[in-house]
Amino acid sequence: MNSPSFNRCAGDSDAVENPAEQYLFPENSCDTHFHVFGRFDDFPLIAERAYTPAVASMADYWKTFRPLGVEKCVLVQPSVYGRDHGLLRQTLRQADAGRMRGVAVIHEDTPDAEIEELHALGVRGARCNALFPGGVSVSSLQAVADRIRGLGWHVQLLVNVDEDPGLVPRVADMGVAVVVDHFGHPSRQLGAGGPGSRNLQALMKEGRAWVKFSGAYRISETASAVDPAVVPIAHALVQANPHRIVWGSDWPHPGINAHSHSGIELAQALMEWVPEEYRQAVLVENPAVLYWGH
Repeated sequence: MNSPSFNRCAGDSDAVENPAEQYLFPENSCDTHFHVFGRFDDFPLIAERAYTPAVASMADYWKTFRPLGVEKCVLVQPSVYGRDHGLLRQTLRQADAGRMRGVAVIHEDTPDAEIEELHALGVRGARCNALFPGGVSVSSLQAVADRIRGLGWHVQLLVNVDEDPGLVPRVADMGVAVVVDHFGHPSRQLGAGGPGSRNLQALMKEGRAWVKFSGAYRISETASAVDPAVVPIAHALVQANPHRIVWGSDWPHPGINAHSHSGIELAQALMEWVPEEYRQAVLVENPAVLYWGH
């Protein structure tokens, strides 16, 4: 694979400053990681949640990201709803089937009928959230992988890859695709050079793991979406394999002070992380393979 260069392409600055004049993202761009939150009376939150979100609707989402050129998206079940997929199901039913996919939370004892219903609605992944209460435990991943393998779903991991450097390789050996959230959420002190990050990069080179460029503020000491400290982490992953990277907004940035995380800022950060020659792959081609199978 050719080593990518990281020079900013001509016109990026002007495009960011004048978003109304042209889309920043290419046609059919996909945001692979966002959430919606309903009224608490309609969709109760679990008691053991790590945060209490504000209401965030699909209309709010599109107001922010359609002006960037986002046309497809992947709705991810947040930890605050636990096992209840009511809002995810409702949102997927109301969506254009060709433009939205979902990632659910599947347990060892999730009924087959529920999994089949979620698949029919467009769910293509099962999320293990080991960083916040309400998620699936790492210990149950083999059982979950066995439940979803026949559907062609992937396992999505919200973990710190450095806390258990062998976890992503073990999941990759379960016969399912593995997708790692938020750059692998590496330890700040280790950055791209930690053991978990190195294992993730090695698996990406082999085509056996995917990573989401999302939630940069979650691995930033300053909670910034454009923290320069995140850039070398992103570049190391691009060097490993740009065809195993997807982008996610992490909107509405739950549990984070989101006032400064505008759509334009997130787009600008992506342009710092990914050279122009690979943005079509990251925003269009890679999501089409991972979530639509083509």
